[in-house]
Amino acid sequence: MGSPHVAVVAFPFSSHAPKLLAVARALATAAPSATFSFLSTSGSLERLLRGAVVSWNLRFVTTGGGGEGDDDETPAWRRMELFVEAAEAGGLERSLEAAGAAAPGAARVSCLVGDAFMSMAADAGVPWVAVWTGGPCALLAHLRGDALREDIGGHAASRGDELLTSHRGLGTSQRRRRHAPRHEPPPPPRRAEAAPLRHRRRAQRVPGPLPGGGRRRPRHRAAAPAAGDDPHGCLAWLDHRRHERAVVYVSFGTGAAPPPDELRELAAGLEASGAPFLWSLREESWPLIPPGFLGRAGDSKGSAGGLVVPWAPQAAVLQHPEVGAFVAHSGWGSVVEGVSGGVPMACRPLFGDQQMNARTVAEQWRFGTSFDGLMTRAGVAAAVASLLSGKDGARMRTRARELRAEVDEAFRLDGGSMINFRKFVEIIVCARE
Repeated sequence: MGSPHVAVVAFPFSSHAPKLLAVARALATAAPSATFSFLSTSGSLERLLRGAVVSWNLRFVTTGGGGEGDDDETPAWRRMELFVEAAEAGGLERSLEAAGAAAPGAARVSCLVGDAFMSMAADAGVPWVAVWTGGPCALLAHLRGDALREDIGGHAASRGDELLTSHRGLGTSQRRRRHAPRHEPPPPPRRAEAAPLRHRRRAQRVPGPLPGGGRRRPRHRAAAPAAGDDPHGCLAWLDHRRHERAVVYVSFGTGAAPPPDELRELAAGLEASGAPFLWSLREESWPLIPPGFLGRAGDSKGSAGGLVVPWAPQAAVLQHPEVGAFVAHSGWGSVVEGVSGGVPMACRPLFGDQQMNARTVAEQWRFGTSFDGLMTRAGVAAAVASLLSGKDGARMRTRARELRAEVDEAFRLDGGSMINFRKFVEIIVCARE
């Protein structure tokens, strides 16, 4: 019997693919005798692999199908739906065949590690290990999706403030019906979100978290990175600061941004706070912020109080000792990286599981706060002040350091995450039909 050939299949939207690539890299390093093929769309791979260093036993295979490209004429949810439809119509099986043909010795795929949104993997003819890229509360909400839909139904507006106490594991930390991921239109992301439920009994499960974007490195002044890792000089800009943990880092991820009115309020609030800030904001959103803001913010030489860039190496930024606060959408990847960096957060959830994640940050883990509704200039300035100073800020910073220590413990050789990861490796390399 030949060496294992493991295919890692990404859901190529939002932050799903980067998380799966981090898992694929960790697997390829941990199992050097196996071959790994990472499957995603050409557009996704182009973004992921720009300047990336790749393991010798990790190969990349382009998947075809609908949803490819960044077509502004087609809504994101429709692109997701087209991709899922194409994968279900045989696109995934054809991609696995292509991966096998391109592998050394034309080795057929022996195991499929897939984003849990790619539930059609259960019918691909090889053992499937599903990876959930979101948080545990969102996973529980999806596993209880039918019960939540029956409970909430069309009453979300009138009963939105009721606690989820009737759903075990979801009623803690002030989680309410309005915080649960939506299971009604508009998301035909809903189709993808609900997909793992159809085959959940047929997939292997491994406790998390697993190595990937959340693993922490010691906070220290970063050495000069490769140009491809930090093309806009964010870490060099932070190195020029002289007040430890005084910088506010702002990022709402790659999948969505706050509405234009809130972007303007956010910009005004950052200025009003008086704190130096680093803001990762997609360039197409720059015209939406107040006139003159970019000029006042300064440039990459670090001579002014702020820096706005189209992209930042977020994990490295949050490890930097100058960063003392994190304003974000509370996507799970951002929450994990905030915890790993020991940086308190101010959350403005936008959609999906972000509401539940924000409650986890503010009410359960207590290392941050959450905006109650839309961001305003005064609200942003107050949130920044609460994270950087005062009694509440001291409490949240202390709690952030405690959580960071727990992450360190989990990633020791005998820590829980490393034990889980070794189980994960054993499952996939031993998998056979």
